[in-house]
Amino acid sequence: MDLSSAFGINEQALQVRSQRLEVLSRNIANADTPNYKAQDLDFKAMLKESEKQYLTATHPEHFAAIADAPDNGMRYRTPFNSSFDGNTVEISVEQATFGKAAADYQATASFLENRIGAIRKALKGE
Repeated sequence: MDLSSAFGINEQALQVRSQRLEVLSRNIANADTPNYKAQDLDFKAMLKESEKQYLTATHPEHFAAIADAPDNGMRYRTPFNSSFDGNTVEISVEQATFGKAAADYQATASFLENRIGAIRKALKGE
């Protein structure tokens, strides 16, 4: 029995959300590093990349352009205010973004936990 289909896209979403939290933590950790460029992970681009494995084509050339240029989802953030040392990290923006990303991660994890609980109940026959 393949349980990956039971979780759907949520398994990949949790992985992408985890990667985004790592990128945002790196930004916060390097807030005082000269010439450090703040990055963010484009959640939609990453999910589109993970969805490609589920796509089927009627002709081999249909997805040729997509396969040639995979998108890793990393984007440089444009700062609201410039810094003298070339650092583009704005700590207040990073903290707010990290808080929202953490809440998104928790919501996805909670959804998966509920899904696992439902599967457990079905297997027990409850």
